[in-house]
Amino acid sequence: MTQDPAEPAPAPVSPEDADPLDRIVGQWRRERPDLDPSPMHVVGRISRLHWALEERLLRVFGRYDMGRGEFDVLATLRRSGAPFELNAGELSGSTMVTSGAVTKRVDRLERAGLVTRRAAEGDARGRLIRLTDRGRELIDALVGEHLHNESNLLAGLTPDEQATLTHLLRKLSRTLPD
Repeated sequence: MTQDPAEPAPAPVSPEDADPLDRIVGQWRRERPDLDPSPMHVVGRISRLHWALEERLLRVFGRYDMGRGEFDVLATLRRSGAPFELNAGELSGSTMVTSGAVTKRVDRLERAGLVTRRAAEGDARGRLIRLTDRGRELIDALVGEHLHNESNLLAGLTPDEQATLTHLLRKLSRTLPD
């Protein structure tokens, strides 16, 4: 896909402000002038940020011997409100993973004493997953540290810039093709 001549060219970046993605895009412009590599500016940065953010988030989870999946299950149960109990389908829908993945996470959390499972009333096959007192104490401590960490990770942006970025990312996620 070539760049539309009616579209303004991206603003040049000074060499001291250039990052690896600017250099990559510049190399593609030089080597394949028939293509428009400008989407790499956004997609490449989002991808690189994902990995960098994930690494920093996992450091906090790791201090609690927890992975992102286990954190997600505990956080989902905690934010659901008292009695901090959901069925596997509700957990799966809220965490956006398969019921099989939820089961593996719940198995680990149950072994650690952070959640319990019980039969759902009126449905012998259904199971309700409930946060234990120990699980609630852990997630309350962890979510506080997690949010502090996320705030630190965004400290390079003003509150207005964070709001603009939130808006743009929401818009992008709504416009992505299925």
